[in-house]
Amino acid sequence: MDRHVKIVSWNINSVRFRIEIVERFLRDVQPDILCLQETKVVDQDFPRAAFRALGYDWIIVHGQRMHHGVAIVSRVPLEADDRLDWQANQEARHLGVRLPGGVRLENVYVPAGGDVPDREANPKFGQKLDFLGRMTDWSAGLAGPTILTGDFNIAPLPEDVWSHKQLLDVVSHTPVEVETLAALQAAGDWVDLGRHFHPAPARLHTWWSYRAKDWAASDRGRRLDHMWATRDVAAQATGHTVFEDCRNWLKPSDHIPIMTEFAF
Repeated sequence: MDRHVKIVSWNINSVRFRIEIVERFLRDVQPDILCLQETKVVDQDFPRAAFRALGYDWIIVHGQRMHHGVAIVSRVPLEADDRLDWQANQEARHLGVRLPGGVRLENVYVPAGGDVPDREANPKFGQKLDFLGRMTDWSAGLAGPTILTGDFNIAPLPEDVWSHKQLLDVVSHTPVEVETLAALQAAGDWVDLGRHFHPAPARLHTWWSYRAKDWAASDRGRRLDHMWATRDVAAQATGHTVFEDCRNWLKPSDHIPIMTEFAF
């Protein structure tokens, strides 16, 4: 590709409802590629015109009415897209493309897993672990330079949550989820670029609940959104940014955008 490339991931929690802040972000930051999760729109209703008006001419979508959904929009060419069914029920939770130069970019929306961290009492939690298990199998057979990004719905490190002790029994930070995500990371020898550039114990949150009256004052954040890369691609990464101020914007998502820059 021979250029500096900025890749962003953002769980937008309905792309049509929040299109104004997406447009604002794209104008302000000018990323080359934007990976969205939880778009909540069928493919034919995706707001393509808004993106094309800002120069994002490559638009690949994998949508679903009211729930889930992922998309990748880009100012650089995208090809060889695929949609893997890691949920094993046709939910729209993955979208992968190939960038110029051959790097794969995989955008994933891992299930939240419900409220009870028990596979028997809560089938959604079991589905989440199984989803990650299928990702691990895929990762073990991976060949070629790859970036894996999206809403993983797991905050793996004690420093990735506002209170490790208080969240040990809360879905997204339970030991079994952390162990499962670690197995996925080991299977592909992935580099966690967020923590590569901001090592623990640095504060690094990407999600704050809507339930808080003042999210910034309570600051009960978690790092649920991630950018990973195979080691060959990670060696070309030059920086990683979290855009915390976006949580203050009009009609915000509960997630903020994250961005990694690469010198491909």
